[in-house]
Amino acid sequence: MKVRVQELLTGKQKRYLRSLAAKMTPLLQVGKSGISDNVITQLDDALTARELTKVRVLPNCPLEASEAASILSERTQSELIQVIGRNVVLYRRGKEPKIELPD
Repeated sequence: MKVRVQELLTGKQKRYLRSLAAKMTPLLQVGKSGISDNVITQLDDALTARELTKVRVLPNCPLEASEAASILSERTQSELIQVIGRNVVLYRRGKEPKIELPD
């Protein structure tokens, strides 16, 4: 498992990321099997490629969206940006950042 020092995002930066995520469609879905190693691997790859990712927690998932969000964030060392309904937005800054965050 990778160990990363988590940088804290300011409110302005989180608002900016939420505005970007509003236009996105969910890349991954968490269903009846819950959070498997495969889901974590796919999410980790998506965060590496895009930095900002939206995940949909389906109604048949055994976890609530907020529970799933904190587990996904913890297991991928990403920042939880937002949980709205069953959609979760996660961000992890890449080695070569693709998203320019405001100061």
